[in-house]
Amino acid sequence: MRTFLAVHRAGSLTGAAPSLGLSQPTVTAQVRALEEQLGQQLFVRRARGVTPTSVADELAARIAPHVDALSSLTVGEADPFAAPVHLAGPAELTTARVLPALAGLVSGGLKLRVSFGLADDLLAGLVQRRYDLVISTIRPRGRFTATPLTDEEFVLVGPRGFTGDPRTAPLVAYAEDLPIIRRYWRSVLGVRPPPGPAVVVPDLRGVLACVLAGFGVSVLPRYLCAAELASGALVALLDPAEPPINTLFVVTRVEPCRAGPAAVRDAVLADAARW
Repeated sequence: MRTFLAVHRAGSLTGAAPSLGLSQPTVTAQVRALEEQLGQQLFVRRARGVTPTSVADELAARIAPHVDALSSLTVGEADPFAAPVHLAGPAELTTARVLPALAGLVSGGLKLRVSFGLADDLLAGLVQRRYDLVISTIRPRGRFTATPLTDEEFVLVGPRGFTGDPRTAPLVAYAEDLPIIRRYWRSVLGVRPPPGPAVVVPDLRGVLACVLAGFGVSVLPRYLCAAELASGALVALLDPAEPPINTLFVVTRVEPCRAGPAAVRDAVLADAARW
């Protein structure tokens, strides 16, 4: 069960092996033995990693509290970093802000496993115990403890020398439905943005690169493009009195955190005061 749960959380037979202290063939053999014992398929093998079946998701949700409790008894509080901490969040903020805040813990023995994704998917993974804590762009409801982390301020940007009307310029968007741009247009300009962005890149760092290259204009979190704005490589096209913001949260399950995830949560919250 411990091996199964590690594979379910890692999404990979190979990725689960180091945390278990087992070889990949041993992990594979144990998963197959459990599937034979249950008479049900738990994972679909892919070119990269495995995808859990609905049977696996349901089993993981049922056994995780008990396996984790037994593991805590075995590991004890003397070594809070004996088990890897599974952290998930948006790729951009997690990479630029959250991970640097954890350098000291990693030096002190923390083993970290990081995943990226959209808030709804990551919160579902937290419920299913794939993750120990999640950086969420939305305030969750229900079975969570959510602590405000930081506010993202959004800025409308264009490339160096841009002099056109941003309302008619080509748009570089994070997604086809213009989630960030749509909010900025409505709150600052009072209108809906035009449909059909020129370029869609599902990573804000890619959006930044496209705007720098002159593809068009976009709306980005200020922290992500502060250096480019300071150097003049990007220009802020508007300066509203109250720019749109979005609050991000550190989210855990309502149950008490293990020592490792609690240390990660506290380190991120402490470092956020400098952001």
